[in-house]
Amino acid sequence: MQNRAAPAREGARAAAPSVDEGPRLSNRARERIAGYLFVAPDAIGLLIFVGGPMILSLSLGFFSVSGFGEYEFVGIANYRRMMADPLFWRSVEVTVLYVVALVPSLYVVGLGLALLVQSNSRFNTVVRSLLFMPQTVSLVVVGLVWQVLLVDKIGLFNQFGATFNLQSISWLGDPRFALFTVIGISVWFLMGFYMLIFLGGLQDIPREYYEAARIDGAGAVQSFFKITLPLLQPTSFFVLLVSTVAAVCGSQTFDLIYIMTKGGPANSTSLAIFYIYQQAFLFNEYGYAAAMASVLVVVLMAITVLLFALTRGGRFTYG
Repeated sequence: MQNRAAPAREGARAAAPSVDEGPRLSNRARERIAGYLFVAPDAIGLLIFVGGPMILSLSLGFFSVSGFGEYEFVGIANYRRMMADPLFWRSVEVTVLYVVALVPSLYVVGLGLALLVQSNSRFNTVVRSLLFMPQTVSLVVVGLVWQVLLVDKIGLFNQFGATFNLQSISWLGDPRFALFTVIGISVWFLMGFYMLIFLGGLQDIPREYYEAARIDGAGAVQSFFKITLPLLQPTSFFVLLVSTVAAVCGSQTFDLIYIMTKGGPANSTSLAIFYIYQQAFLFNEYGYAAAMASVLVVVLMAITVLLFALTRGGRFTYG
């Protein structure tokens, strides 16, 4: 019976229709689809919450918007007004000075601190934490604390100077010092972040290069300029790009100005991003503010393209 049943089962299997499983995806195609799925939420969010407002802002620049639902098409009138607005050009001048002073300062201070704390020791770990700590504090709190420290005559800095018979300085009330004071506070606030970026770049440089240079008789200065700086080009490119964007429209650019100076004294700290805020939310000139914001975005894009062109995107070759 068993011998007769076995051929019957085999015949049933042969008669059963085969199931078409369809084309199978290669591992590379599956990885690509998985990558797209992981990126999709951020891409959709970026498109909705960044791309949409940018397109809306660009279109609003051609309208006169009252803020109460009234839109009037004015063409390029807002851009003509911008070209003839002395306060706008003053804010551009202040912004350029702020960027020119802040970006190199962040580069030098961030790289210098990274070089000082790059060795893995318990002391350096504590120092890194202390230097990064300002990033964990709200910018509003930072602005208020520094405002108290810099109060005329009774502030901590002026009291310290008085012990050496130095004249009291109005750090935030004198147009000669206000912008540079804000720049100094911005460097203090951001230096820990850029220190960590440079620290990551330094730790990626193979130690063998320094050992070979030491055997060849190269000193610390020669090793820095011949090994460290060239191999930090990708990191340097990233720092320059991010710090430039942060200097033009970063959170500290608006928050510190709003809390500490309100753009004064005499518009000496009125950065472009703060002037746009004033026009939009203090004077209800939404169309004019949108036009200025559009120009600011175009300028940032031009700076980004220029940095890519000058540095080839931070690419380099070992040689």
